Amino acid sequence: MTVADSKSISATAVTVITGASNGIGRAIAEAVLAQGRAVVNLDYVLPSWSHPQLTSYQGDLTDEASTRDRAAEIAAKHNVTALVNNAGATRPGTIDTATTAHLDDVVGLHLRAPMLLVQAFLPSLRASGQGRIVNMSSRAALGKADRIVYSATKAGMIGMTRTLAMELGRDGITVNAIGPGPIATELFRQSNPDGASQTQRILNSIAVGRMGTPDDVARAALFFLSPDNGFVTGQVLYVCGGTTLGVAPV
Repeated sequence: MTVADSKSISATAVTVITGASNGIGRAIAEAVLAQGRAVVNLDYVLPSWSHPQLTSYQGDLTDEASTRDRAAEIAAKHNVTALVNNAGATRPGTIDTATTAHLDDVVGLHLRAPMLLVQAFLPSLRASGQGRIVNMSSRAALGKADRIVYSATKAGMIGMTRTLAMELGRDGITVNAIGPGPIATELFRQSNPDGASQTQRILNSIAVGRMGTPDDVARAALFFLSPDNGFVTGQVLYVCGGTTLGVAPV
């Protein structure tokens, strides 16, 4: 189901953002829209908010057939010049409790869907001469207890980012990743409720002394999405309040 009714490809350049109905994705979408650019949102739920330059499609990115269908539909109707692979799910669990069903879900969401979307949009990304891809990894890619399948796939996104940057650089396409740390979203609070001891431990670990906000991540995304930043590619920017200090490689 979509809320798009165009019958042929539009000349308007659009930024596709997955998971833009809520949380970090919504903040990135609103920031891009505020710059006067059009946004296509692809999410498993349609947003409760609207904007004249926002078009939303509903699809299940954990499902290969659904992802392929929505990707083909968007590519046929829109001139995609930027892609933000933001949609994610944590699926908490240790090696003792993690299941292959959880692994399959996050592999589909964090690795297969981004690959399929990049493949679908490559013609227009290349044609633009300055295509932009931003992959939403996580500080957890460096290791996080109780996140075995999440951290593994988020680390995989970094590998994908670096390889894509090498393969697509001569096409004018930059590919970068963002690694958010503790960001106060609904998804974060599901695993780290207010007042819980683990939430306080996280707060105590943040060098700047506060939780991050979706807008903090959106500002980083705008930097990577800018047409003026064509010399930055294959990089990971940790938006983490300093929680990677002493952990992340220099």
